[in-house]
Amino acid sequence: MANKVTKAAADAIADLKDRGIIYDGCTVMVGGFGLCGIPEQLIIALRDTGVKELTCISNNAGVDDWGLGLLLQTRQIKKMISSYVGENATFEKQFLDGDLEVEFNPQGTLAERIRAGGAGIPSFFTATGVGTLVAEGKETRALTPPKYLAKSNRDKLAEAQSPEREFVLETGLYADLALVKAYKADEFGNLVFRKTARNFNPMMATAAAFTIAEVDELVPTGELDPDQIHTPGGFVDRVVQTESEKRIEQRTISES
Repeated sequence: MANKVTKAAADAIADLKDRGIIYDGCTVMVGGFGLCGIPEQLIIALRDTGVKELTCISNNAGVDDWGLGLLLQTRQIKKMISSYVGENATFEKQFLDGDLEVEFNPQGTLAERIRAGGAGIPSFFTATGVGTLVAEGKETRALTPPKYLAKSNRDKLAEAQSPEREFVLETGLYADLALVKAYKADEFGNLVFRKTARNFNPMMATAAAFTIAEVDELVPTGELDPDQIHTPGGFVDRVVQTESEKRIEQRTISES
């Protein structure tokens, strides 16, 4: 069995340039949501490789001085495929200055594009975004939603308007590298995610040619309950245990 465990985040990424896994212009998926469930130390290690002109697929770009905001500071990101970017002034300035390309996605569409890429599905139709800027330049088609295919629903609609509606074609997403954050892993790379960190991380782990998992806790292979594993180790190439800072994106306290 291959040894997937590395001692530090820098070690997990150190040889990826020489192996051609990461390179100038490559595509990287980064798990998490805001500052929750992000692979903090792997992002720093990626920054330190010096790779540039990256296309980053992530729900958002962190904040100015943490998460993917660190890669924006060094101008290593050329394009973001994201859903929400409202907490990052560096992102805003680079976008408005024309230095950063942005492909916005409805959040559910982004999640499904990643899931589809991991499942080998090249494209799919969704009703989300039809008639908006999201659909510009994309194929649309009138289709019958699956829920209307059942006979019981067809009978209900027999005298009503046609159940057909417009759908827009979206493509699956696949990356050269995925950096994900899990709560616990074993030495084979089986992953368990905790609470909100189980957002984009599990699907991203399946949708890249090479996946590295940053984890809080590492246990010997065989100690995890198979029924509790969210991502099988077959999708994971390397694992590194770190101590995350786990910053709070917007701290709210009571007046008392």
